[in-house]
Amino acid sequence: MDQTTVRETVSRLWESEVVPSLSGLVRIPALSQAFDADWAANGHLQAAVEHVRGWIAGRDLPGATLDVVRLEGRSPALVVDVPATPGAEGRGTVLLYGHLDKQPPVGGWSEGLGPWQPVVRGEKLYGRGSADDGYAAYAATTALEAVHAAGGQHARSVVLLETGEESGSPDLPAYLEHLSARLGEVSLVVCLDSGGNDYERMWLTTSLRGMVHVNVTVRVLRSAQHSGLASGVVPSSFRVLRQLLDRIENAETGEIKLAELNVEIPANRLDETRATAAVAPGAMARAFPLVEGMRPVSDDEVELMLNNSWRPTLSVIGGAGFPEPANAGNVLRTATTLALSFRLPPTADSAAALNAVEKALTTDVPYGAQVELSGVEHAGGWNAPDPAPWLSATLEKVSTEVFDAPWRAVGLGGSIPFMGLLAEKYPRAQFLVTGALGPDSNAHVPDEWLHLGQARRVTEAVAHTLDAHARG
Repeated sequence: MDQTTVRETVSRLWESEVVPSLSGLVRIPALSQAFDADWAANGHLQAAVEHVRGWIAGRDLPGATLDVVRLEGRSPALVVDVPATPGAEGRGTVLLYGHLDKQPPVGGWSEGLGPWQPVVRGEKLYGRGSADDGYAAYAATTALEAVHAAGGQHARSVVLLETGEESGSPDLPAYLEHLSARLGEVSLVVCLDSGGNDYERMWLTTSLRGMVHVNVTVRVLRSAQHSGLASGVVPSSFRVLRQLLDRIENAETGEIKLAELNVEIPANRLDETRATAAVAPGAMARAFPLVEGMRPVSDDEVELMLNNSWRPTLSVIGGAGFPEPANAGNVLRTATTLALSFRLPPTADSAAALNAVEKALTTDVPYGAQVELSGVEHAGGWNAPDPAPWLSATLEKVSTEVFDAPWRAVGLGGSIPFMGLLAEKYPRAQFLVTGALGPDSNAHVPDEWLHLGQARRVTEAVAHTLDAHARG
């Protein structure tokens, strides 16, 4: 496959076709179901699907069929089925994944920017959903078009675009089951909902953490009481809850004490982490806008990366039962509720982890206080299989010809539920989990932006991967 033709095709399409249509997608407030209870009536998710479907329908993909799939009560999915090129029919199915739903807009966007307002400044396209993950549909389709233009090959390729990823992909298992016969044997999964530590090289995501979520309420009184009269007799619900959390987390170090939430880190992931720290020194420590005088939990970059990828963590992400300080009287409150979000190592058993957390929170509760658990969720992580020889060779090829820098692997601290589902369903598949997001792309927060240069390079890399997979 001619590299020059691939690059020229990708560059031309991104400039003349992709950026204008992707900008139109940014304008659609396609909030994920968790953030829009009336999503079906509002129609924004459907509008996003139709917008992208219309664009792909106009592409030069021989024999492609497009199908908007709507299962009862579930958000829609777009399926693009592109037949294999001659000679690559026996290479199984390539599944290229992306999602079209978005996070909430949130406030605080910089002057001249807004969540539904696409703005291009240099190599940056601003707007909600530009990087997470609207560009993926365009990159996947453009890569396929570039393969054809350059005389390359690809196996049968199915682009699957869901509209519930930001809500934890609740509908995806049903869609995978519904489409199972149509997908056939998936031999390669390409996911573009990820990224890396800089915009200079290709980053391969090799692991994803799992999660446990639980809302815990500690109740000590039937009705609130004057704190001067009740304190010292009735324990604070917050203090009881703090004691329960101390069973789970070392408050001084952040270490999670429960064995079920910890795993032994594989040797190959340790080696990858050290190599990544060497090429991007300080990237993790500088990745977040710490307040002045604040420092990360460690001065060791390798330890920070392992903390973020292969060690469990607890974040308190919400609370209830507290009045605003300006409205707080001298009252001993009846109850305290905290929303607890645990990130789990990729190979941890999320069900066992949840059971251990529930046991720690509800057994031998101090003073006999009442404990209620709600909002309980758990999901497993994912650890990539070792790359096949053809994939290893392709990664070296694109490092030299596309990025001019060595590729590196990284464990992602977040979750992509789709990966675990696919790994379980297609245990012999190879995985290319990558993307154009960097540490400052602002996914989920104000001023989200897509690095257009990196997106083009990732598109080129996908084209070469498709061709190499077809040739074996």
